[in-house]
Amino acid sequence: MHLLHQRGPLHDLPDTPEAYDAVLADVVEQALRRITPEGSLEHPDCADDIGDTSLGITSLLALAWQRTKDPRLPEAVHRSLAFHLRERVYVEDNPGYPNLKARNSRLPYARYVLEAGAHPIGDWPSTVWALLQTVNVLDTADGLVDDGQRAELVEVAHGYWRWLTETTFFNPQEAGNQAIGCIVGGLMLARHLPPERGGSVRSRAISLYADEIRARRVRDRGALLPPEHGGAYDNNYGPISLSFLAQAHRVSGEAVFAEDGDALARYIDARLTGGGFDNGGPRYSEQHSAFEAVLGLRYFSGRIGSDLGRYRGDSRWARHAAGADGGLDGHFAFMLVWQIQDDSRWHRTPRREPVRHQLRAGTVSVAFDSRMTPSLLEADGTYYLPAAVNRQHGFGPVRDGFLYCRPMGEVRVRDVRSGGLTAKLVTKPVVGRDHVLRHVRSLYVTDGTRLWTTVAVERLAGERYLLAGMPYAADDGDRVRRITDGGRGTVEGTVNLTHPHLTGPDRFDTREEITQEQAAFALAADPRGYGDPDEGWRHIVATSALEVAPAVDSPAGLDVFAVRYGPGDSPFSPAFEQDPAGLTVRTEAFTAVIGNPEGDPELTLTPS
Repeated sequence: MHLLHQRGPLHDLPDTPEAYDAVLADVVEQALRRITPEGSLEHPDCADDIGDTSLGITSLLALAWQRTKDPRLPEAVHRSLAFHLRERVYVEDNPGYPNLKARNSRLPYARYVLEAGAHPIGDWPSTVWALLQTVNVLDTADGLVDDGQRAELVEVAHGYWRWLTETTFFNPQEAGNQAIGCIVGGLMLARHLPPERGGSVRSRAISLYADEIRARRVRDRGALLPPEHGGAYDNNYGPISLSFLAQAHRVSGEAVFAEDGDALARYIDARLTGGGFDNGGPRYSEQHSAFEAVLGLRYFSGRIGSDLGRYRGDSRWARHAAGADGGLDGHFAFMLVWQIQDDSRWHRTPRREPVRHQLRAGTVSVAFDSRMTPSLLEADGTYYLPAAVNRQHGFGPVRDGFLYCRPMGEVRVRDVRSGGLTAKLVTKPVVGRDHVLRHVRSLYVTDGTRLWTTVAVERLAGERYLLAGMPYAADDGDRVRRITDGGRGTVEGTVNLTHPHLTGPDRFDTREEITQEQAAFALAADPRGYGDPDEGWRHIVATSALEVAPAVDSPAGLDVFAVRYGPGDSPFSPAFEQDPAGLTVRTEAFTAVIGNPEGDPELTLTPS
């Protein structure tokens, strides 16, 4: 089975003016065939996320007219705007909406579902999207929209802004992408208001960003990030937040948006594999955005000097939102407008400087979490997630069911490059159930094709092994395939692939055709779409796992575990020696000397 949303790298989509003109031409033809006598451009099967969708397509038609002056478009734009203003602008409070600060404000808002009282919690983001679609029409429709409609659009947009920032609690879903989108809407609206009102809206937008978003950032892996649905980062919405930061910087010039975008971009770059696969988040574990992420990833790829476009998007939404039948949907159309208007281009080469939370070279990458435990490992086109044993998740030595990967002190890191090899040494103090402090030294070395991992710890009595990851997925052309065989041909050493002895929703057996996201949502406290899959996944008791036995020639007083990921085109027979200088590791590709664990980590690396 293939993962549904992990598809091709976003920088593979042509983004020349000619390519975008072709996209707009297709939008125009679909829209002109679809428009109803009343002026609706909504997808006929759309039921939710609907309140802004007709207006979104209208904004694309306005952009197409700006670029082509197609004579068919003025009448369609006029009719569709009239439809939105007449049928999709609500001023009566939606029954059951839980986030109002003031009742009966009579300010306009957009509905997530048109039926009164049906799923009203989505009205706040839907109103953000309607505001953004409206200001895009205002930006692109000079000479296309008559004075009467323009004045009505400006008043509705200002009403949307006031409803979002006065009538309701701000950012009620704790969703960074929605909140930053609202700020962008205010910044863009300000340019269409008289100077006094526009200055007030702009000032309010910037202060809301500082007080309600920036001040509430969440730390993860050394970075401060806009919170996303209660977590630090979501691999669907995080890149969308990056796009909103890009647009905020484009329209305002305020340095804070660029600085925060740089920080988020570097974080995404560090957690993302070289192949563009990622997973995890408080809303969706494996659902990637597509065209919604292009603006931010492209804009900041140049700013931070890295190939963010390797991010795997969902090609079914490669240019715009689409229904199940593939037909055009106007949801989030503002992002397509902005990426067409933006003239930045992809930076296509990786950053060269070492990054604390990542090791990356060629087709090998390791992303590390805040504890400097691998969160995702890639080698030979195969992706490994942290495995679980006895409700403990991670990579590391296991003794009698206890996993040694949670640090009880400062984690120290050393990066080294030598003769085509890239290495990272991680030293962390850990405490077992016996309350004895031990030092775990983990060495990761890659030549860009293979990854050698060596883990050393003071001798552990009893049953012991290295938990070396859960083989999860592999590249399969432009798709990512869930693997059930473990990819054992790409892992070498004294390795066994084990599976949970018991079955149940809290056990994850890779031989079953189920995704990590499905398993995580099954254990989340709230329904799918509201529950936190990251939190649900933490309830997994055991998973399939690669287990590596200690090397038979481990030096006295030590347990050393060694595993090689990647093509098995050469013998793998590591050797180890301990002397006062430290632990020497010899493989077919290098000799490494790892200093003793106390103090700053020392590493000498010599290619063979």
